[in-house]
Amino acid sequence: MAAKAGEKAEETGDFRCARCHEKTHVTKGHNIPRCPNCGNDTFDTRVHEPGSRSS
Repeated sequence: MAAKAGEKAEETGDFRCARCHEKTHVTKGHNIPRCPNCGNDTFDTRVHEPGSRSS
């Protein structure tokens, strides 16, 4: 699941940067920020979603 900075998070979770793999926590309904570590705007994975058994 790819996500871009500026999109609204559909679920609360940690988004992993596609470039540096740093995790950024975003709450459901809030805009996804650019990676605070490298400034990249693409995230390739969302992990640690509450209620999700796959994380």
